[in-house]
Amino acid sequence: MSSFVGGVLVSDQWLQSQFTQVELRSLKAKFLSMENQNGKVKVVNLPSLMTKLKVFSEMFSEEEIRRSFEEIHSDMNSEIDFEGFLKTYLDLQNRGNAKLGNLKNSSSFLKATTTTLLHTISQSEKALYVAHINSYLRDDPFLKQFLPIDPSTNALFNLAKDGVLLCKVINVALPGTIDERAINTKQVLNPWERNENHTLCLNSAKAIGCTVVNIGTQDLVEGRPHLVLGLISQIIKIQLLADLNLRTTPQLVELVEDKDDIEELMGLSPEKILQKWMNFHLKKAGYKKTVTNFSSDLKDGEAYAYLLNVLAPEHCSPATLDAKDPAERANLVLEHAEKMDCKRYLTPKDIVEGSANLNLAFVAQIFQQRNGLSTDNKKISFAEMMTDDEQISREERCFRLWINSLGIASYVNNLFEDVRNGWILLEVLDKVSPRSVNWKHATKPPIKMPFRKVENCNQVIRIGRQLKLSLVNVAGNDIVQGNKKLILAFLWQLMRFNMLQLLKNLRSRFQGKEITDADILSWANKKVKGTGRKSQMESFKDKSLSSGLFFLELLSAVEPRVVNWNLVTKGETNDEKRLNATYIISVARKLGCSIFLLPEDIMQVNQKMILSLTASIMYWSLQQPVEESDSSQSPGASSRGASPEPSIDGINDSLSPASSPAANASWEASPAPSISTDHDSLLATEVSNMIIDDVISTSDVDNADSDTQSQNER
Repeated sequence: MSSFVGGVLVSDQWLQSQFTQVELRSLKAKFLSMENQNGKVKVVNLPSLMTKLKVFSEMFSEEEIRRSFEEIHSDMNSEIDFEGFLKTYLDLQNRGNAKLGNLKNSSSFLKATTTTLLHTISQSEKALYVAHINSYLRDDPFLKQFLPIDPSTNALFNLAKDGVLLCKVINVALPGTIDERAINTKQVLNPWERNENHTLCLNSAKAIGCTVVNIGTQDLVEGRPHLVLGLISQIIKIQLLADLNLRTTPQLVELVEDKDDIEELMGLSPEKILQKWMNFHLKKAGYKKTVTNFSSDLKDGEAYAYLLNVLAPEHCSPATLDAKDPAERANLVLEHAEKMDCKRYLTPKDIVEGSANLNLAFVAQIFQQRNGLSTDNKKISFAEMMTDDEQISREERCFRLWINSLGIASYVNNLFEDVRNGWILLEVLDKVSPRSVNWKHATKPPIKMPFRKVENCNQVIRIGRQLKLSLVNVAGNDIVQGNKKLILAFLWQLMRFNMLQLLKNLRSRFQGKEITDADILSWANKKVKGTGRKSQMESFKDKSLSSGLFFLELLSAVEPRVVNWNLVTKGETNDEKRLNATYIISVARKLGCSIFLLPEDIMQVNQKMILSLTASIMYWSLQQPVEESDSSQSPGASSRGASPEPSIDGINDSLSPASSPAANASWEASPAPSISTDHDSLLATEVSNMIIDDVISTSDVDNADSDTQSQNER
């Protein structure tokens, strides 16, 4: 796995807007590979490069590409820079689109999708997502004027450009994720406000488990169909699968034969649990096959017929199984489901063609309407015993979301089960400390031999010690055995190490001075004091922080316009504290901080979480350009340009354009932030994917060393 490389910037803003950072990175690497000894690239060398790109290899021969280039470039031996290469790439892409449009015998798949050279959009999936949005948001006070959306048009993508719709969809999936007071909902938004909404959307999407490492605010501003649909698909999927866990639906314990299988069930992804649930009922119904996927195994509609007959026998019809034509059977299945109050989001054709996403959504909807599970008190009580206590559960959630936000190849569904073979921890270490992992000595899952898991985990511990984490008397086998508190203590130290390293890298002009907790505390207090306010925090355990006022003042100090003081309470009662805490979370995400905390974490002043939240704000602030003092300039004004797209590693992206009088009109005046020449004047020369996340803990822990030591004593 490679280390992080800064974002690729193109001087031509329009040209840069035609590509995502993922595409720019890939193309830049390929372009540089063509450099000669003098570090130059010639046009004549490009055709061979283009034919190696999958997007063109199936469309053009090398000779066809060469002829196209000869039409564009009069001298094939002339030198070309990267921007010239990108323009040539786009020209060839347009030619390919025209060629694709002229194909007379295009496949049925292409007819059913909107196609570009790089991406395809399923119209059926688009229709499902539009129907879902129309159903759940039709009464929303702001959006009802734009709904219902017509799935046959591009209205969905146009409506997504302001960011309001996507934020609302996230709140439908997991209510309360975004404080809607923080969403900019004016009829006409300026670029800064629109960028804020998209930054809030992306950081909130990460906080509910979406993978957004290849999506940037500019992609959403432009309403790029494949990226907008990809994000909406993930959000809706999270909503549909939210109940597929033992904590929410303890009746799922009925799916296992004995108690020893419950931990295995807890380690399954929601999709696998849904599949297991379906096969459980199909077996009871006498269906002889096993469903292994949501595509080809469901094409004939038989599995659906058996499933619905056992779940809702009152609507059973022999005609469904007797139907010879799969399309006819699929239609009868959908009619049966409608009688169970399942909305018809897909068509018989979608079932017959085996659309995995649509079938998954359909099965999840059936589960929500009627899961058919019993309430065996003995089994359920055991399942509840297996459920972690609140503190461990919240920390597990935090680290799981943090790891998934890093952009590693693996995806964590259950932290404690998924890290036991050591592979995911090695991926995280390679991301946190590039090139620290010896992949030749690592074994990739599935791992059958137990000692291979121990070898992986031993390397994890060895690297941890090299990073000077406190791992006294800790061995790889402790991770293999699933010692939960040890795993959490290790990950907290790793997250903290990463956080401090990133801050250290941003202060490279100070000869790599190590950053400490005290530096973060001092920076925050200095920032707030510089605005003329008197709030200070004595430590990361300071109980006065529970009101939330200090963090709102800190956020206002780093960006005066981001806090609307008309929405801030005094933070005296629990209700007022909760309102402030909820607002803090959304404002921080809106600014550009990717965090995974809950309002309770601020209200309870959990030390580790407070440290991480403060560091996250500091990390964002130190990346921002700082102007020279100018008495003629308004306090909130800034020369920041539009935010760059995030890299493949998921950078924070919320640089703000210059403020406008219209933008400032709705914000209460706030003291200008102090300009700290020993901090803020340092621009980040590299932007990395460390997303400083907040460890959610319900008890104060003085430091990571004491965490690990307590585990060793156990």
